[in-house]
Amino acid sequence: MIPTNSPFHPDNSAGYQRWREAKLAGYPTRGEDLIVEVRNPHALSDAEYRALRDRVAKCNMAIYATALGEAEDKAAVRALSAQFGLSHLDANWLADEDGISSLTPRDEDGQAEPNAADGHKAARRGDYIPYTHHRIRWHTDGYYNPEPRRILAMTLHCVRNAHEGGDNELYDQDLAYIQLRDSNPDFIRALMAPDAMTIPARVDEVDGERPAESGPVFLVDPASGGLHLRYTARTKSIVWKDDPITQAAVQAIDELLASQAFGWFRLKMQPGMGLICNNVLHTRDGFNDNPEHRRLLYRARYHDRIRDLRR
Repeated sequence: MIPTNSPFHPDNSAGYQRWREAKLAGYPTRGEDLIVEVRNPHALSDAEYRALRDRVAKCNMAIYATALGEAEDKAAVRALSAQFGLSHLDANWLADEDGISSLTPRDEDGQAEPNAADGHKAARRGDYIPYTHHRIRWHTDGYYNPEPRRILAMTLHCVRNAHEGGDNELYDQDLAYIQLRDSNPDFIRALMAPDAMTIPARVDEVDGERPAESGPVFLVDPASGGLHLRYTARTKSIVWKDDPITQAAVQAIDELLASQAFGWFRLKMQPGMGLICNNVLHTRDGFNDNPEHRRLLYRARYHDRIRDLRR
């Protein structure tokens, strides 16, 4: 249930208008405005911390740029994330033993990745798009997770980028909410329905047979009052509620994300750079690399939302 005094409650027009005005005031217009230079990710200076915090507060995301280059330093990713209250990792079965996923393509010959601790797991990674060279359409991470395992935040750290392609598009879920609500408030009501989006029943490696999982698209995190979004542009393994207003709302989302609307950012992270965010909408272009220099990103997905621990 969304509190009636929340700006995201569809009947709270006055609260929404106040929040909307504050949200849009001074919103960045360039992807470069998200970048913060960081000297030591293990111990952010107060200035670095405030710069990252302020960008997340405004845009639900920030980009940090370190001098780590191609160093394979997961500890730095964990340390930077922890300074913003991120500690409860979603250790999905394809993640590494420490709960952080190493997103790199499987060899084209179908063999397991070298030095993998679990050969079966490594061989299976190539069945999932993040571990291939293919593009990934608009989505938020873990949209298929059940309620106790919602992905509220994530850190995506670039170790090695692709020779060609692999750019990311980013879009703040708050801006998507504004666009849809301004267009038709009934879109918001439809997308907040508990049966708006259903992940069909399936079988996976962790839980065996899993029942269908239904839930809203837009919801409010009860701990922070912030807006959370569950969404994928995929058409497979996803069922939208079959009523006219929900179908129209989904079409409106598709059109919005294709329009490069205000607040749309595109960038190609360089080695040592990373995204820290409240699970914003994002994509990935297809890319080319070579077996001697595989694109590698570390992905840490959290059940926490980013918090300010230096208030």
